[in-house]
Amino acid sequence: MKKSVVTSMSILTLALVGLAMFNSSIAGETNEDAKSVAWYVANIQEARQQNRVCYNTPSLKSTPNCVNALHALEISFKGGN
Repeated sequence: MKKSVVTSMSILTLALVGLAMFNSSIAGETNEDAKSVAWYVANIQEARQQNRVCYNTPSLKSTPNCVNALHALEISFKGGN
């Protein structure tokens, strides 16, 4: 009984990891491609460009680059506070 539960949990875990990877590949972005908030603060024009792309493509809004670019713009607009 315990062995089948462990096997079922392993299969479920693999399925969830696969789904997460599939979702990020659909968005055309991986965590390795994501730029940090600091990078976007230092490259504010790219942050603005990324934010435009994110705004125009709602399915990308929760991706790391969209979140980080928006955060960088908020920081720069608020003067670093």
